[in-house]
Amino acid sequence: MDVSAINLATIKEEAAEAARELVREAVYSRPGDFFILGCSTSEVHGQTIGKASNKEIGQMIVEAVQAVCEEHGFHLAVQGCEHINRALIVERAAAEAHHLLEVNVVPQFDAGGAASVAAYAMYEDPVCVEYIKGSLGLDIGDTEIGMHIRHVQRPVRTTGQFVGKARVTGLMYRPKLIGGDRAKHF
Repeated sequence: MDVSAINLATIKEEAAEAARELVREAVYSRPGDFFILGCSTSEVHGQTIGKASNKEIGQMIVEAVQAVCEEHGFHLAVQGCEHINRALIVERAAAEAHHLLEVNVVPQFDAGGAASVAAYAMYEDPVCVEYIKGSLGLDIGDTEIGMHIRHVQRPVRTTGQFVGKARVTGLMYRPKLIGGDRAKHF
């Protein structure tokens, strides 16, 4: 698919709407929690994951999801690809507030991907961290964000199941149900 044929405004709105729907579903998430974003811009414009990163698509999607996160008080953490061990880009203040361990890597288009590069450029004081346990997240293009979502995870299908050509899966955390027959759960 020709990238010039992609409507960036449509992609931005699809990503924003998927994020808004996930936030509405994620009843156990609170302001100050991490919202994880994994995004293959290659998949968004109909290519194979990791083969055709696109700067404009990455920027549009990160901007869209960041706006939703700001509206609801979440910290956006953008996952890079396997070439940086799926490390995440976050604001330094959020990393420090949550006592996250910073790692030394700067994402690139061919080692991190367009979305993590966009986040690194957009953030005021970006750092890369190896590991987070967020309470919700959006996976655009099968980037496998589950390692960064707290247990127990529940998949959420959004109304619009695609951003561009990429399949979207939301993940949200819920507390573990414990106890026996007499236990009550909310």
